[in-house]
Amino acid sequence: MPDGLILYTNPMSRGRIVRWMLEEVGAPYEARILSYGEGMKAPDFLALNPMGKVPTLVHEGVVVTEVAAICAYLAETFPDAGLLPRSASERAAYYRWMFFAAGPLEAAVTNRTLGVTVPDEKRAFVGYGSYETALDALEGAVSVSSFIAGDRFTGADVYVGSHVAWGLQFGSIERRPAFEAYAERVRSRPAYRRATEIDDALLAAAKG
Repeated sequence: MPDGLILYTNPMSRGRIVRWMLEEVGAPYEARILSYGEGMKAPDFLALNPMGKVPTLVHEGVVVTEVAAICAYLAETFPDAGLLPRSASERAAYYRWMFFAAGPLEAAVTNRTLGVTVPDEKRAFVGYGSYETALDALEGAVSVSSFIAGDRFTGADVYVGSHVAWGLQFGSIERRPAFEAYAERVRSRPAYRRATEIDDALLAAAKG
């Protein structure tokens, strides 16, 4: 394979985000589907990712894990795809909101889903403060421009957009007009549709 891109994934995982990013990049890649449990805990896979989880990307022998890192890596490795920020203001928003989604937003959503309540007097100890604070910040970010870093789609929209779209689908993010409009914009991407069709077909085949 010319670019040596191998994606270890499962269609019921965050690997869907990386597949979307790979479809945006447009470089040829091989997807290896791993099952939960035995497949992800096999010694050869643990040698790549000791966490035993997907997605894991191997590019010409180099291993990249963590979805935000993979998205950033692919955008930088394949600059011709046009997914990198082009100005200082775009760059600031690109990194700010990508890592906001990977840190405070995911922590806030996960804790709320698990029923973890942070007492008011302990909010200073958690990076997101409160679920409401995190969502208000996100709402502001997706309201000021068409995409997260400005008026142009970037790699950060793959990651942030996935959080918003999944959150709306599964009810972990409140339905607000700004979130629904942003999700609709990112879901209209041809690469998103291709990636979704591939993973949905894998899910259907697995169900028999």
